[in-house]
Amino acid sequence: MAGHSKWANIQHRKGRQDARRGKIFTKLIKEITVAARLGGGEATFNPRLRLAIDKARAENMPGDNIQRAIQRGTGELDGVHYEEIRYEGYGAGGVAVMVDCMTDNRTRTVADVRHAFTKHGGNLGTDGSVAYLFHHCGQFLFAPGADENAIMDVALEAGAEDVIVHDDGSIEVLSAPGDYVAVHDALDRAGLKPDHAELTMKPATEMALTGDDAVRMHKLIDALETLDDVQAVHTNALLPDDPTG
Repeated sequence: MAGHSKWANIQHRKGRQDARRGKIFTKLIKEITVAARLGGGEATFNPRLRLAIDKARAENMPGDNIQRAIQRGTGELDGVHYEEIRYEGYGAGGVAVMVDCMTDNRTRTVADVRHAFTKHGGNLGTDGSVAYLFHHCGQFLFAPGADENAIMDVALEAGAEDVIVHDDGSIEVLSAPGDYVAVHDALDRAGLKPDHAELTMKPATEMALTGDDAVRMHKLIDALETLDDVQAVHTNALLPDDPTG
C-alpha cells in the first residue's frame, strides 16, 4: 500500500518518540520498577524486566540507576508506588487506541488522557472496548534486506510463533511473551540483530488512514506519548510517513 510501508511506519513512530528523549529516563525507571515488583528482580526469569533493562542500556542509562529502580521494585529501597492502568478508546476514523500508563495519581492521569483524546478528535471507550483487537506478544522487526532464511531458521528453532515477510521486504518475528528472552538471545547469538525488539500489543488487523484523519491521529499519538504518565500507545492505525502529503 503506497505510503503505508510497515517498516517506514514503525521507523517514523520511533523517530517521533526519540524526539522526546527528555522524558525517556523517567519512563524507563517506572517500567523497570514495576516489572521488578510484578515479576521479581532477576531479569533471566522476568522477560518484561529484561526488556526494560535492555532499553535502558540502549539509552545509556547508568547501571546504578537501573539497579536502584530494580531495588525499589523488589522493596529493597523505598520509592513511589506506581499503579498500572490501561485506557482504551478510539481515534480519528474510528481506529482503536490503547494507552498504557503508570501513575501515582489515577485522577490526574485519566483527566490528561481524556483531554488528549477529546482535543484530537477521539474519545475514551470502556474497558474491553478495543482490547480484543490486539494480541500481547514479543515482536522483532528486521529492516528490508535482512537474511530471511537465517532469521526464520533461528527464530522458529528458538520457539517463535511466526515469521512474517512484509511487502516492503521487512521481516517480523512474533513470539509468546514468555518466549521473548529465548528468541531474543538466539537471534543475538546468531548475529541477527533486529532493528526493533519489544513486548507489545499487536493489532490483529490495521486500518490505513490518510488526509485529515491521518493528521489528527498523528497529533493524538504525539499528545498521548508526551504525557508523563503514559508508557506506551498502541493503535491499529496504519499511518503514512507524511500525513500532510
